[in-house]
This record gives sequence, C-alpha cells and structure tokens, in this order.
Amino acid sequence: MLLTERPPRPSTLTWQLLMEPHGRSGAENMAIDAALLERADATDDAFLRLYRFDPPCLSLGRNEAAGGYDRAAITRLGVDVVRRPTGGGAVWHEHEVTYAVAAPIAMFGGLREAYHAIHARLAAALHALGADAALASDRETAHPPDRPGPCFARSVGGEILVGGRKLVGSAQARRGAAFLQHGSILLEGSQEVITGVSREPRAASGATTLSAELGRRVTWDEVADAVVRAWGDDCASPNLHQPPPTSIIVFSNPAWTWRR
Repeated sequence: MLLTERPPRPSTLTWQLLMEPHGRSGAENMAIDAALLERADATDDAFLRLYRFDPPCLSLGRNEAAGGYDRAAITRLGVDVVRRPTGGGAVWHEHEVTYAVAAPIAMFGGLREAYHAIHARLAAALHALGADAALASDRETAHPPDRPGPCFARSVGGEILVGGRKLVGSAQARRGAAFLQHGSILLEGSQEVITGVSREPRAASGATTLSAELGRRVTWDEVADAVVRAWGDDCASPNLHQPPPTSIIVFSNPAWTWRR
C-alpha cells in the first residue's frame, strides 16, 4: 500500500439515530447534514437523521440554475430559500418527513447501490403503513443536468413511487469515502409553490402524498417511527451537536443560494 493511500474502512454496524420532530430553518438543516457527511468521512460513523423544516422552505439543488426563479416573487411571498449540498431539482419542504443518511460508501458498495438500498428500506417503512410503494425502473431518466427542474416533476430509477406517482424525492453528495443522501417523504400538500415562483413554465407535478394514498391524515411521528423500525440495524442516539456557526453562515448566505 502506498503511504499516500487511505487504509481500508471497516463496515459500520451501528447507526446513530437523530430524531428531530421540531423544525429548523433550511440553513440549519443543511448545515447539520453537511456536518454529518464530514463526520462520516472522518470517523466511519453512520447516521440516520429524521427531521422537518420550520419555516417551510424551498431548496435548490447544488448545481441547479437559479435564474429560472423570480426572486422578487420569492421576497414578496416571504419564501425561505436554501441551496442544498446535494444535486437534483427544487423541493418545497412543508408537510413532509425529511430524512438524511450520512455513511461510508463502503457500507453499501457504491453510491448507486446505496441509493437503491436506502430507498428499499424507506419503501418497506411505507409498506408497513399501508402504502403500495415500489422503486422506479432504472429505465426512468433524470432531467438534463443543466435544467433539472422541480424534483417531483418526474422520477428517476430507484426512486419511490406509489401508483406510478413519486412519493419520495432524494439527492446525494460525496465527500472523500463517505456520502450524504437526503430527501423528502411527502405527507400532504403539494409542490405548487415552485410553479408560483418560477420564471418559466414547469412540468406538471408527478407527485403524490402519503395522506392522499392512504385516505387519512398521516403524522410525522408515525412515519418516522416506521422508518426507524424498517432500518432494522442497531441504533444508538448520540448527542446532537449544534451545526458549526460557519456552516450556517454558508447556507444562509445569498451568494451561495443564488450562485448559479
């Protein structure tokens, strides 16, 4: 082994569980997810975080062009906006359970394998609640990289569908030997806020919600509990450290939010 190479990383057996039923701002949430990714890369720890947004927030993908959004309308409507550390398209975060997984890539064998494995666990949780969840075929394709559009406008291979409509939207980022995957499990509401602040026509939403599919109001707590049960591995609850102030500054900085 060359001295410059990193040693092999062991598989992590214990998931550190972070349950946050009380919402945080978009900047705080993205700062925490980014910090978990950094810790996963430095320590080989694996994290499962379940959380929500308060106030509701529009998140843009890391490489999404911001020019398609009407900043004057966003200001007039008082919409909170954050840019994620992960790719993909815009998401309106309001009535949802948001999840984040930060872990060594070696736990799953690769990023694509991780994407499918995490969605398989989430689909099992949704099945337990009564939803007929299935993974989209790998034949499904994403938006062109220069114009991703709203996350829920269409599905890609491995994402979670119910009746052909998208229920969970996810995105990934990599740091060294670790990855972050986070996404939204829609409980109710819609993604139409995105259309209201867009400068150009957007594709009709291909989304559904868990409440619509089950014909009843589904709560954050019951979905979060189902996800934890479906995870199946030993889970420990670490002390949740506040996100580093510098990270919050980055994600709340308009220069980062509107950089593209």
